[in-house]
Amino acid sequence: MSGGIDSTVTALMLHDQGYEVIGITMKTWDYASAGPSGKETGCCNLDSFNDARMAAVQHGFPHFVLDIREEFGDFVIENFVDEYLAGRTPNPCVMCNTHIKWRALLKRADAMGCDYIATGHYGKIHLHDNGRYFVSRGTDELKDQSYVLWGLQQDLLGRTLLPLGNYRKPQIRQMAIDYGYPELAKKNESYEICFVPDNDYRGFLKRKVPGLEKKVAGGHFIDRDGKILGQHKGYPFYTIGQRKGLDITFGRPVYVTRIDPDANTVMLGDESDLDQNEMTVGRINMMKYEQITPGMEVVSKIRYKDQGSLSHIHPGPDNTIRVRFYENAKSIAPGQSAVFYEGDDVIGGGIIQQGRMVPAV
Repeated sequence: MSGGIDSTVTALMLHDQGYEVIGITMKTWDYASAGPSGKETGCCNLDSFNDARMAAVQHGFPHFVLDIREEFGDFVIENFVDEYLAGRTPNPCVMCNTHIKWRALLKRADAMGCDYIATGHYGKIHLHDNGRYFVSRGTDELKDQSYVLWGLQQDLLGRTLLPLGNYRKPQIRQMAIDYGYPELAKKNESYEICFVPDNDYRGFLKRKVPGLEKKVAGGHFIDRDGKILGQHKGYPFYTIGQRKGLDITFGRPVYVTRIDPDANTVMLGDESDLDQNEMTVGRINMMKYEQITPGMEVVSKIRYKDQGSLSHIHPGPDNTIRVRFYENAKSIAPGQSAVFYEGDDVIGGGIIQQGRMVPAV
């Protein structure tokens, strides 16, 4: 229970259905060390803790705060920093779901004798005839969160309930009102990374890595031929596809097309230079099937708000998948998640290693 509308309605819905509910709120981050903004946004601040506890008390089920700051910091934050220093663009929410939150919840569920864990994510979990569990898209296409759940393994999926998967957000808002929480229905949703409440990841990196600015200063913007175009502020402070905030002008829009941490260079190009038709995805987690059929046709999503692109996939070495798009994809960013869909069903997903443009055969 984060204290937001979705997890609160989930808990109350299950309570009404006769489940013995125990509310858990996870403390993942110490906001006192988050920076100078003083903002406490997202799912893990004190007001949210109080909102979650109040709902539990009012409906007669227990509530606990689970402190996972050490686990969270050791894995999620270190991964976040390391990925930017490696010239990649991380997705910390996926890493947190996959490696921290679900495992921590399941561990606590086992300790308290619980059969299931439940969250307020908009998605559905099914059991295939082959005996494997998989996630599929939620009914509300605008709120669907199946993309961020690709990393959940079979033992986690088999004990997870996602009650909101068959509902749309306006229905959940009405439920909150009916339960007597009209303020929840009006509560703004936060899309910031919980440990970067001011939404300034560059400032966060500077605070976490003392002297970073000096270490990465003096690098160059280059074009695709290697010609120096100007000086940048340090390669970790740029992302693939970035157009604004480059502090360099050419009389036309230019975009970050490649980042080389070893050379401390940031390549700039036209929008067409972002087009790629193939990528390699690693750290694969399979869901619907234990393995893929070479050449299998899927829809591949390369970012949360991406509509997805028709492609075919082939298994590669070292738990990788090679993806070939039928039409060029734009801004393939190493470090981001790639998720493969068969219709509404998640086949599996992984972390993008690299994209490339391969000449048509």
